[in-house]
Order: sequence, then structure tokens, then C-alpha cells
Amino acid sequence: MSKEKNEIDFEESMEKLEKIAKELESDKLSLNDSVKKFEEGMKISQDCKKVLDEAEKKITILIDDTEKDLEVDEED
Repeated sequence: MSKEKNEIDFEESMEKLEKIAKELESDKLSLNDSVKKFEEGMKISQDCKKVLDEAEKKITILIDDTEKDLEVDEED
């Protein structure tokens, strides 16, 4: 269940980042609001990077395990 939550959070976070980028590009925000939005976007970006890094670690472990299993099968 936690995997689904991370996936949902990641997708929602990406949507929020897209919304923030559009708001920043619109030139409708004051400088102060732009800075706040930028800070919010950076925080979301860092959170997304953590999720991606964790996924990469899991994939690397799976690939390594699969390669080890293949090596063992080849020795038989």
C-alpha cells in the first residue's frame, strides 16, 4: 500500500510542479509571490528526486539479483 501512496504522491507532485511552472511563466505574480512559488517548487522537486532515487535503488537491486540468478543457472 505504501508503494501506491508514493506513486500517487509522485504523480500529484509532478502536476503541482507543472502548475507552479505555468504560474511563474504567466508574469501575473508579484516578485514576493514568485519567490514563494519557486521555493515551493524546489521543495516538491527535492521530494520527487528522493522518490526517484529510491526507485532507482530498488531497480538496481532487482537487476543485480536477476544477474546473480542467471549466473547461478549458467553454472548448473
